[in-house]
Parts: sequence; structure tokens; C-alpha cells
Amino acid sequence: MGNLWILGILLCASTIAFAGKLEEVFSWNKVDYEFPNKTAREEAIASKTFIPEHNIPVGVEKWQNKLFLTVPRWKTGVPSTLNYIDLTKSADTKSPKLIPYPNWESHDLTNNNDTRIISPFRIRADECDRLWVLDSGIDDVLGSFNVMTGPYLLIYNLNTNELIRKYEIPTKDLSEHSFVANVVVDITKSNCEDAYAYISDFSGYAIIVYSFAKNESWRVNHNFFHFDPLSGDYTIGKVNFQWTDGIFGLALSPVHENGFRTMYFHPMSSTKEFTVSTEVLKNKTRAVDPHSYYDFKLLGDRGDKTQSTTNFIDEPSNVLFYTQINRDGIACWNTKKPFTADNLVLFDSDNTTLVFPNDLKVDTDSNLWVVTDRLPIFMYSHLDYQDINFRVLKGAVKNIIADTRCA
Repeated sequence: MGNLWILGILLCASTIAFAGKLEEVFSWNKVDYEFPNKTAREEAIASKTFIPEHNIPVGVEKWQNKLFLTVPRWKTGVPSTLNYIDLTKSADTKSPKLIPYPNWESHDLTNNNDTRIISPFRIRADECDRLWVLDSGIDDVLGSFNVMTGPYLLIYNLNTNELIRKYEIPTKDLSEHSFVANVVVDITKSNCEDAYAYISDFSGYAIIVYSFAKNESWRVNHNFFHFDPLSGDYTIGKVNFQWTDGIFGLALSPVHENGFRTMYFHPMSSTKEFTVSTEVLKNKTRAVDPHSYYDFKLLGDRGDKTQSTTNFIDEPSNVLFYTQINRDGIACWNTKKPFTADNLVLFDSDNTTLVFPNDLKVDTDSNLWVVTDRLPIFMYSHLDYQDINFRVLKGAVKNIIADTRCA
């Protein structure tokens, strides 16, 4: 009896620890769009250019009063793949319609021009008010897998919504199995031209480095970019499946005294975390040299069932946030502390609201934004569209880490 009483107290304490860290800001049974008018929406449905059940939000980013959401073209019927919510107009709306960015015309696949957007997964707004969009170039991923073009970067001026540059990743930096999905941007506001993008090729097991100033890229290979065969088994939302996804999560530390950052990275099908200095990645000669192997370091292991899609560092607190897809949760680690089990905190977990946290970002006000989308159920089973399937959650970093080992 005494042991049962103690167990009950511990379970209650765990529930309390998870409560109130993240609040639900938006939620959808199905996502919808801000069409020009009712007739345009009806025509899109009739022509099957809009199939509501095929639209699922994946990537998130916050810039000023815009909350960006990517809706990759997993299947046909996605009318707009890069969108935003106007936070000034959606405060009282639980399920706002998505607004195509920068306009509807950019999402028309029949327009074969440089401004066309096909299917991005991850995006990043930098300190110089630019939006970096990593486009996979693939339509109907789960169906015909229509490769419309090679993957490329689109870079927008967020103040004018104008396309600044389009850079198609050259075939020399890709493999026959390449699929790019995540991008982080290394930049300081004092020098907007000296920017680098680091791109994860999760199925080709490589990092592609892009220099904005030189307008060129190079491919970096390493054993640490591959998946762990013992960590490829998942059970999410009662759906069991196996993935072989390699390097996916990329996060950058604040700038060190030497002028470089530490990149924290991990394959998705792995429980290990690794590091490398951006001094290595930025130096093309050194980065592609096989002798740079030992510049990449094993940081440690997060533990059983801790596979993660993505991670991000809040610079003021030096806290790294990362998803926990096999545990329906979000965790944190203070990068100033040892990478040990005691310092890795699962601060929020819920088998309803946090089923497959796909992406997260910390905005300039140190608020954490998370998008959850039940992706494995969408891919391998059937979503219940009478239920809430997609959510955006938010929490202030200072409140999240308060009274935890992340503080």
C-alpha cells in the first residue's frame, strides 16, 4: 500500500511538471486558405487543385507579426505550400486560414518561372529580415514523386516580399538519394552579406554548405550524418513504422570569442547528439577534406526513444530545445551544463496535443513556437478529420525553463 501511495505521488508530480509550459495558440481539423474569393475556392476544390485532406503543416517560423507555416506537397491538392498567419488579425481566431506567401501566383505549378515555389519543408528568417526557403523541388512526394526541379534556396526580403535570390543546388552537391529538408542560417546583423546556410540532406547523409557572398555551395560527408540502425523503430499515435532518416536536426550556438559558432546536429533515426565548429564548415577546403573527420565530435546520447526531428537554441539563455517524437514531447538542455541525463529535461509531453512535434523555433522575443501534425498517421494510416490534427503551441522560454535543470 505504501509503495502504491508513493507511486501515485510521483505520477501526479510528473503531470504537474508537464502542465502549463506550452499553450495552444492555433488548431485545425483541416487547414484552409485565404482564397481570393468563394468562387476561387470552389473552383480549386472542383479541379482538385485543393484537396483539404491532403494539406498538412510541417515547418514553422516567426517574423514580426507573421507566423509562417509550410505545407509540403506530400500529395496532390496543395494549393499553396508556403504560407503565413497575420498575428495582428488572428488573435481571436482559433483556426485561421493560411495566406499564401508572397502571393498566389508563386504557388501555381503551371508557371515555370524563377518565382515558383514547389514544396518547401523548412524555412528560416534571419537577422537581416530575409526569409530563406529550402524547396525540395518535388511534387506529390507520397504518390508519383514528381521531381519538377533540383532542390534550391529562395531568399526573400521580408520587408518588401521581393525575391532576392534563387540558388539551385548543383548536382555535384547531391547524391542519387538526396532529399533536403532542413536549413539553418549563420549570420550576424552587422554583416548581412557574410551569411551561410547549412542544409541537411537527410537521405543522402550529408550537409550542404551555401555561401551567400560567394553564391556557391559544397557538400560535406561524415559517418555521423547516417542513421543508427538500432534507432529506426517508431511508434507514434499507435502507428508503428521504421525510418532510415539521417542528419536532420541542426542548431547553432551564439557566436564564440573566435568568431565562429558550434553546430549541434543529429540524425533523426538516432538518439545521439554531435557537434562541429562552423569554422570547419565555412572553410570549403577543410570541410570536404577527409582529414577533417576528427573535427566532428560526439556530444552524447539522449537515451532510449529520444529520436528528434529538429532542435533550436535560444541565444540569451543558451538553452537548446529539441523535439521528442517517440515521447510526444519537447525537451531542453542548457548548453552551459554537461550533456548528461540529469540535465536533459522533457518539460512537456502529451499524447493528444503533442503527437509528432515536427518543427520548432525560438523568436527574437525568446518565445518557443512548436507545430505538431500527426504526420505518421497521415502517412501510414488515416487522420480523423472530426478531431483536431494540427496545432501551433507557444511558450515563453523563461517560463519553460523556470525551476528546471535547463535554467
